[in-house]
Amino acid sequence: MTKPIKPGNLVTAVPTDPDAHPVDRHVGLRIRMRRKELGMSQDRLAEALGITFQQIQKYERGSNRVSASKLWETARALQAPINYFYEGLPEEGETTAASGAHAFLMTPEGLELAAAFPRITDPRVRRKVVELVRAMLDSEREDA
Repeated sequence: MTKPIKPGNLVTAVPTDPDAHPVDRHVGLRIRMRRKELGMSQDRLAEALGITFQQIQKYERGSNRVSASKLWETARALQAPINYFYEGLPEEGETTAASGAHAFLMTPEGLELAAAFPRITDPRVRRKVVELVRAMLDSEREDA
C-alpha cells in the first residue's frame, strides 16, 4: 500500500493506474518527471493550471486523461514542447532496452538515482556503485 501523497514530496511514490490507457500513463509520468526536473510542487503546477493538486496527482497516475487544451497549458507551465510528453512512447508492440530504461527512470527510485548519480564526482565511486548494482543483480539471479 502506498503512503498518502503529499504535494511537492520528491520521494513519495505516485503509482500509475494499472487500468489506465498506456498512453495516458506515459503522458502522466512525463508530466511528473518534468515537474520534478524543474523542482516544481504539485501545488504550484496546479495553481498555474487553475486546478487542484489532486487533479495533478490523477494526471500523473494516468487515472484521468489530460485534455488537449490542458496538455498545452501544462507544456507552457513546465516549459516543454508538447512532443516532450510523448517522447519514449514505444510504438504498438515495440519493446526495447531503451523503453525498459525509460520505464525505470519513471519510478521514484529511478528518478532519485538519476538525480543523485551525476552528483558523484569521483569516477572510482561511480564505478563502485555500478559494480554494486551488478553484484546485487547477480545475487538476485542466483537466488531465483
